[in-house]
Amino acid sequence: MSSLDRFVRSLDWKGSGKWGALSLLVGVIAGLGGVVFVGMGQFVSHYTLLPASGFLPGEAAGEHSFFESHAEPEPARSGLVESPDAVAAAAPATIDPWMLVGVMTLGGLVSGWLVFTYAPEAQGHGTDAAIDAFHNKRGLIRSRIPIIKTIASAITLGTGGSGGREGPIAQIGAGFGSYLATMLKLSARDRRILLAAGMGAGVGAVFRAPLAGALFAAEILYSGPDLEADVIIPAATSSIIGYTTFRMLSEWLFPSPDGYGPLFGQLNVRFETPLELLPYAGLAVVLTLVGILYIKVFYGTHKIFDRLPLPRKLKPALGAVLAGLLGLVLYEYAFDRNRDILAVLATGYGTLQKGLTDAGSVGIPILATVALVKIVTTSLTISSGGSGGVFGPSMVIGGCVGAAVGLAFDRIFPGHIDPEAFAIVGMAGFFSGCAHAPFSTIIMVSEMTGSYELLLPTMWVSTLCFVMGQRWQLYVKQVPSRLESPAHRGDFMVDVLEGMTVKDVFRPSLERLRQIPESTSLEDIVHILAETRQHYFPVVNTNGELVGIFSGDDVRHYLYDETIWRLAVAGDVMLPRGFGDAR
Repeated sequence: MSSLDRFVRSLDWKGSGKWGALSLLVGVIAGLGGVVFVGMGQFVSHYTLLPASGFLPGEAAGEHSFFESHAEPEPARSGLVESPDAVAAAAPATIDPWMLVGVMTLGGLVSGWLVFTYAPEAQGHGTDAAIDAFHNKRGLIRSRIPIIKTIASAITLGTGGSGGREGPIAQIGAGFGSYLATMLKLSARDRRILLAAGMGAGVGAVFRAPLAGALFAAEILYSGPDLEADVIIPAATSSIIGYTTFRMLSEWLFPSPDGYGPLFGQLNVRFETPLELLPYAGLAVVLTLVGILYIKVFYGTHKIFDRLPLPRKLKPALGAVLAGLLGLVLYEYAFDRNRDILAVLATGYGTLQKGLTDAGSVGIPILATVALVKIVTTSLTISSGGSGGVFGPSMVIGGCVGAAVGLAFDRIFPGHIDPEAFAIVGMAGFFSGCAHAPFSTIIMVSEMTGSYELLLPTMWVSTLCFVMGQRWQLYVKQVPSRLESPAHRGDFMVDVLEGMTVKDVFRPSLERLRQIPESTSLEDIVHILAETRQHYFPVVNTNGELVGIFSGDDVRHYLYDETIWRLAVAGDVMLPRGFGDAR
């Protein structure tokens, strides 16, 4: 037994320090896992995608790289994009689109082989798998899944596949939480809590949103307006520790003179008058429609790939080929080699960063195209069996839709609309409607953009999207509420019935029930049964107090033994056990 194991087992697991110690461990591992995952993705991009095709996916302003020489210049990192094409300035001057498709295909092939050989559960977006484990698998996740998920997702995203980081990192944290609880032989309830805490820690760390990570873990489990209350405190602790670990390690491994601020930089946006809520309501309608399209295309693509007569290991490669060809056509033929359009591949954060800081430099055609085609490329990448998350693409889709709608309204009401503010609100509203997690998303987007100036319009749009999108779910393993969760089966029955006695619900003065005195003979009881349709009979003593109960079935046992009819009384027939508190 290791020293750590002895220390853990020596703690008072029934005391208040239990969740503090466990959450700290989960948070540290989630933060470490986040650094490893991000670093692996950058490594894959640097040694495959960049040298082979010349394509370097754009990143958010607050993102930092092991390979700073190929990263975005400092003006872009501050969140104030002075160059209209900062990513192109850092990357090679030309891109070979056919080599880009080739690298993506190879990435899909390796990722598919890895997943379907060692851990088929790691396919797709990992958040749904963690939700399913919480509700239906007693919080159990195989220990190899987070490892396979990390490697496969790093390959998928690093070679240009369209996906996000929240799924893999959520599964890393959730997997360790599940493993820790299993190793310590904790209960299924405790294992589920640690699973959710790990999920929140991973998301809070990678997206630099520790407060949102705690809420995300409690809210994402349900499609209705419900929270897993037991999860919030452990998830808050693990999320803060995970964020701190991720940030400290990142600063040490690849320091930056700007430090580590919000993911998309400190954005300057404004909300001046409640009248702006009217165009924001229009944005909510557009976001809901695009969200429905996203979900239908995503799961429609999944069904198509399921039916294809191909080995499962090859399907992610096919999805990568098709996604790459879409990017090639747009880049080479439709938009005259404009690098912003390549946000339909990889994370897409570079173009989203421009939409958040200078939407006009991108323009409505590119923003709208990126939003719509990103739906298709993400579906091809992940629904084919590739590994990656769906939160990141949702941010890009929602942000681009918001920026495009903002630019359109700015043309109608010049000088009164801030398109960049619409982009931020669009990010939150879109994911709130698709994932049914409005509160955590509102906080998360605010933390990612370093601004709480838009809380009112963000809540307005997120609520509208949540209400209008109730019929459609991006995370299909969510259940409506705790009442429908298999993890809570029996909880509510115990809460309602535990401690109740017959006298709590039986009121002789209000209910017309035939009561049987305790001394009534069995012969008289038989005659009473013949005269009434009543099935259950309360038995009372001489003071009228309830002492027991019997049913017609209890009496039938004596019908063929007339010798005891006059000997036995109601007190002999009744079932007093369980009714003692009624006396």
